[in-house]
Amino acid sequence: MEKDFKNEVIPKQETGITIDTEKSIDLGTEEDAINFFQIAKMRLLNVNNWHHIAGALTADFSLRDSAGKPVNRTAMKGDHFKIDIPGPGSKSGKGYDWIRIIDFQEKKEPGFESLAFTVRPSDNPENQTEHVSHFFSPESSSTFSVFRNKNKVTAGIYDRNTKPNTDGDTVIDKIRNTLVGAFGVSGGAKIQWKSLASAFIKKNDE
Repeated sequence: MEKDFKNEVIPKQETGITIDTEKSIDLGTEEDAINFFQIAKMRLLNVNNWHHIAGALTADFSLRDSAGKPVNRTAMKGDHFKIDIPGPGSKSGKGYDWIRIIDFQEKKEPGFESLAFTVRPSDNPENQTEHVSHFFSPESSSTFSVFRNKNKVTAGIYDRNTKPNTDGDTVIDKIRNTLVGAFGVSGGAKIQWKSLASAFIKKNDE
């Protein structure tokens, strides 16, 4: 079931590199796992709270609707994330990086349930530039998920086709995206995702 779920929700790898990050917790009973999965699922969907639960050194994610306007609700397909990363931002993104939810899937069957959504780098919906406002290329994707397999709950973040974005709006953006993107593929993204995945399944008393 877990393998089928991943094959269904994670885009096929064709270019660039893959970055897989998983954190799991074993609960005492399946009932405990079912209850905890609901907590993990709400943490995943509450994008505006990611920075708070993952720590001060991580990127700050702001949930926006399809037009780029801020919203205070759970994430859904078509939404954008406005991202403030530690370090320089893109000019086309007005100092921020932008991604958009392109796929959203839930699954439930005996002993297994999951929620996952996939994002890709996008243009800045606030000024509708033609260029992607992100340090990763348009082909890159990240799939954020939580799933329960019997007594175990797992948070997984899976990057596919990951490479720096060399098609910036300006020369400065091209240089910035190349440098930040190179840092991301060499380990920077993994550091961010480890903190976030751990936060999704953290016990309240930890």
